[in-house]
Formats: sequence, C-alpha cells, structure tokens
Amino acid sequence: MLRSLVLLSACVAASAFAPTSGFVGTGRLAHAVKARSTAAAGPKMQFGNPFGTQPASTPPPAPMPASTGGMVPDMGRRNMMNALLLGSVAGPLLVLPAVLISFLVPAKAGGGGGGIVAKDALGNDVKVDDWIKAKGPGDRSLVQGLKGDATYLIVNDDKTLEKFGVNAVCTHLGCVVPWNKSANKFCCPCHGSQYDKNGKVVRGPAPLSLALAKRGEADGKVTLATWSETDFRTGEKPWWK
Repeated sequence: MLRSLVLLSACVAASAFAPTSGFVGTGRLAHAVKARSTAAAGPKMQFGNPFGTQPASTPPPAPMPASTGGMVPDMGRRNMMNALLLGSVAGPLLVLPAVLISFLVPAKAGGGGGGIVAKDALGNDVKVDDWIKAKGPGDRSLVQGLKGDATYLIVNDDKTLEKFGVNAVCTHLGCVVPWNKSANKFCCPCHGSQYDKNGKVVRGPAPLSLALAKRGEADGKVTLATWSETDFRTGEKPWWK
C-alpha cells in the first residue's frame, strides 16, 4: 500500500513538469512579446513626415485629349489653303504651253467626217429655199458647219447657192474672219490678214487660205461635207485634210 502511494506521488510530480506545458507556454509568450513590440513601435513613419501620418494621395493628371487621326484641329483648313495656293500657281503654268503652241501652229479648220446639216444662229436646220429668199445676190452669211466651225454660204448672182462654203476660221490664230462687203474681201480684225471673195489668202500674216467645205442638199436642207478635191483657188491639195 505504501509502495502504491509513493508511485502515485511520483507520477503527479512528473506531470507537473511535463514538456508539453512548457511548449504551450512558450508559444503564448512569443505571441504576447510580438504584440507588445508592435504596439510600442507605433505607426510607421514616412520619410520627411515627422508626424508619421500617411500623406493624402494625389490624383493622376488627366490625359490630354488626342485629336482624331493624330492631326491638329486646323489641319483640314491648312490642307485646303495649300491646295488653293498650289492650284493658283499650277493653273497658269499648265495653260501657258497650250497658249504658246496655239500662237506657233497655224489654226486648223474644216475637218473630216461625212456631210452634216447646216444650222443657223438659232440652231435650226438651214433650208435652201428659205435661205435664198432671205438673202440677196452676193450675200455671204454664216452658218454652223463642220465640227461646229462658222462657215459662209455664198449666194450667187442668179439666186443659187454656191457649191462650196468658206470656213470663217482664220489660219493665223483662229479668229473668226468677217466679210467686208465694201472691200469685197474677208478681213481679219485680229492681225490684219485678208482673203479674197472665195477665201484665198491675199495678205498675211495668215499662212494659208481659208478651208473649203462641199455644199450639198438633202431633203431641201443645206448640207456641208469635207472638201477633199484639189483646192481650185491654188491648184494644190487641201491643207485641212
């Protein structure tokens, strides 16, 4: 019995100093020490801020709006002004060669193609009988002929139409040559060229005679076609072919 009591006392004493109670106490002690050190440290100090407070956050700068396509707002106006400037400079430069060529090359008149019905100043078809009634002998009046060129119809002394028409485009620089009844000639007002009553050149600077057109008739209307035979005024081949 005494032996049992001694053994029980030894067990109780051993349990009081068991390692497990020491392990648990050590963990709780470490946690308490860590909490105390944190509280003692206080709020975290910021560099240059003696009060240890957090600085107010600064909002980021607003992004600048970008124009569509990466262009500045007035680029459209600049492009328009540049185009106008370019056109004002390039226009005369493009026209100048054509003007110079027109001065150096004799004007063409007449032209190819089949016969067409002559038109009066109002755009109406020219009828043979009506034209002769309205015009006197020796009359030379203009109609619209081949390629739209002004062309003279000639009324003979016997009140018939001549078999040819005379193109009114001057062979110098293309002016329309009026008929001068008192001088019995075609006289160009631009540079003084003169042609006889049939359109043959008699005075320069025009280099060639006026072109001829063959006058015909179809359904009572005046027709004009290209004169392809020898020029009876000069005995040469037509220059306008």
